Amino acid sequence: MPIKPTLLKKRSVARSRLFEVEALDLQFSNGATRTYERLAPKRHGAVMVIALQDADTVLLIREYAAGFDDYLLTLPKGLIDPGETASEAANRELKEETGFGARQIRPIKSLTTSPNYMSHRIEVLVAEELYPERLPGDEPEELEVVPCPISELPLLMASAELEEARVIAALMLWLHQERPEVLCR
Repeated sequence: MPIKPTLLKKRSVARSRLFEVEALDLQFSNGATRTYERLAPKRHGAVMVIALQDADTVLLIREYAAGFDDYLLTLPKGLIDPGETASEAANRELKEETGFGARQIRPIKSLTTSPNYMSHRIEVLVAEELYPERLPGDEPEELEVVPCPISELPLLMASAELEEARVIAALMLWLHQERPEVLCR
């Protein structure tokens, strides 16, 4: 097992309204030194929700993604607020983004994104037994809710319409665990 490098110095090198970039001066066990930059960890994590409208349908949303300056198909997701559990955050985000709450929410897996540059984790959860309930969210416009038959998910994930890697990973994990027959077609 490798020995973790020694942190020699940590400093803030850039800050915006949403992000802080830290520089970490590290010394590795072989004596090599490097400076790594990362987004500073300071959030409580995030959730992504696979919402089952019924036994055959997943709810996706289409929302504006500033990184691509376009509308993308994705799953409901958002930050976990201080004091919230992942399940509570998932149900809140579901109500804000789709207009549905869930009577049953259960975890699937925790995923990381770009771990060389940030410590962001997103908890993937499944929401079932949906009921209508809308909460006001922080989105600047109402999101388009896109029901998708579960049988069509493999084709959708292979298409250009669904590109977000963590959404594809979440759906593949869920299908592998709970609906493997859909993947074997």
